[in-house]
Amino acid sequence: MGQSLVKNYIHIVFSTKNREALIFPPYEQELHSYLGGICKNLECQPIKIGGYTDHIHILCMLSKKVMLSKLLQEIKAHSSKWMKTKDDALKNFYWQDGYGAFSVNPTEVDIVIAYITNQHEHHTKKNFQDEYRTFLKKYNVEYDERYVWD
Repeated sequence: MGQSLVKNYIHIVFSTKNREALIFPPYEQELHSYLGGICKNLECQPIKIGGYTDHIHILCMLSKKVMLSKLLQEIKAHSSKWMKTKDDALKNFYWQDGYGAFSVNPTEVDIVIAYITNQHEHHTKKNFQDEYRTFLKKYNVEYDERYVWD
């Protein structure tokens, strides 16, 4: 086989440090666009980016040339520096150290897009921690609660 053919849909989730509510208009949509630009530069085509005041969801195609950890490192480093330039109130903006990354079945991409689109409505009923625990259970990820949030 001469070609390497890859199509990996990845749903990435991570929060601000200590889940601080720092992602508000007018910077929210701008941040989503900025994150999409980082993904594009790394050949990880963004499909949908959204979130809430304390976290981000990214649905993208993971490039065959980029390791997931490298993608997250680039996204977090560049976007946190960028956010700090937007407002003096954001000078202490940081992302949490960890992240969640979940493979998405191609037949469920539209479901994930809708889920990310409706984050503001969704979070009137459920906080980020409960949402994240739901993902961990859905994907059968073993975790220790003591280490997930720091």
